[in-house]
Amino acid sequence: MIDRHAHPDASVVDAIIRSRRAIRFFREDAVARRVIEDILDVARNAPSNSNTQPWRVYALTGARKLALSEALRRAHDDDAHPPLRHMPDPLPDDMRSRQETFGMRYYGALGVPKSDLRLRSNVTARNYDFFGAPVGLIFAIDSTLTKYSWLDYGIFIQTVMLAARAVGLATCAQVSFARFQNVIADHLDLAPGYEVVCGMSLGFSDEEAPVNRIDMAREPVQKFSTFLGFD
Repeated sequence: MIDRHAHPDASVVDAIIRSRRAIRFFREDAVARRVIEDILDVARNAPSNSNTQPWRVYALTGARKLALSEALRRAHDDDAHPPLRHMPDPLPDDMRSRQETFGMRYYGALGVPKSDLRLRSNVTARNYDFFGAPVGLIFAIDSTLTKYSWLDYGIFIQTVMLAARAVGLATCAQVSFARFQNVIADHLDLAPGYEVVCGMSLGFSDEEAPVNRIDMAREPVQKFSTFLGFD
């Protein structure tokens, strides 16, 4: 019989997983290239269908990150790109309720009223500055691949976040970057046929920022799981 609470590795792994959260204010402290390479070296062990390893990663800092951020901010301010429809409308009721709770707490922590569309747009624009993080990651995938490879990619991205957390770094995965595929493709010279999966901010959390202290509830296991054939 396995006793998870008594297993010597479980407490370490569990603490890393439970302490990971989306951070949206970062300190300016630099992160060395070697650290990023080490994180990706761990993450490359993530599983993928038939070992296809569909990920391609672009890591940016300094002037290259700033140039991309400025281009994305201009694209956001011009509002010429269509909105990113990353969720169905309407969402199933239980998911919509959780999404609305997140929005209320997130914008509330920033002091932004729901009715102030200009301020909400400014909040969204902070995505493209990588929330002030010293490192920005852009993840791309061959667009001919199916949802099963996208599943592999999600596992890889989660592994990146956990490997970063294990060395005291914080992250925020950001689907908002996918809205500006053409801008990113031009700046990063994406390989033909590749599309943006998401971006990620990576660095040291600003622990003084109220928005970083939001503790979003998770549904209990009993609510999303069905056990069959167990005693």
